[in-house]
Amino acid sequence: MTSKSTGAHYFEERPGAAARPGTVEVVLPDLHLRLATDSGVFSPGRLDPGTRVLLETVPPPPARGDLLDLGCGYGPIALTMASRAPEATVWAVDVNRRSVELCARNARAAGLDKVRSVHVDEVPPQVRFSAIWSNPAIRIGKPALHAMLTRWLDRLIPGGSAYLVVQKHLGSDSLQRWLGDQGHPVTRVASRSAYRVLKVDARPSPRDAATGPATGATTDTTTDTATDEER
Repeated sequence: MTSKSTGAHYFEERPGAAARPGTVEVVLPDLHLRLATDSGVFSPGRLDPGTRVLLETVPPPPARGDLLDLGCGYGPIALTMASRAPEATVWAVDVNRRSVELCARNARAAGLDKVRSVHVDEVPPQVRFSAIWSNPAIRIGKPALHAMLTRWLDRLIPGGSAYLVVQKHLGSDSLQRWLGDQGHPVTRVASRSAYRVLKVDARPSPRDAATGPATGATTDTTTDTATDEER
């Protein structure tokens, strides 16, 4: 994907697009956020519809512990997590440093002081996550996407889960199969407006795998009746 307003890739570390500050209103049933945006970041003109589907369908995040927004952009997912779990520490990570700065600024403005907005390579290696929420950058290509997801899903604590929103025609079904092949129990928990939300559980430990249900199972608990829409 590219940032349609500039043609610059939003997953570049230092986007070259000239600054074009703006704001986006994030209005959900339980909160209302006004977020600063800029060119060169993901969906700078509106809350991305896939992100909205994620935020409107996921269960509440764990109340405590470390949570992760993978690919934070200017912060709608991270700030929602922090608002819904004020005692948790939310790590908001992105390769795009403009996004990281915007997310940190938005967290400060909202008084959400437990958001840690940092570059992807700046998360301390000992941190493990109770939950991961993400609208992952599918268009970085399968090898890079798979490497990114493996890197962060391996940092889920036992019993932890990730929720990923992926557009159907950008490969949600093939991604679900791949995740299952990696040993992650995967469930499709929502499907709306051509977006699918996948619940990806931490891989069972070898002992659990030997005594419990088969690993890598994938299930589908939703019915998809929507047509594709462009992102």
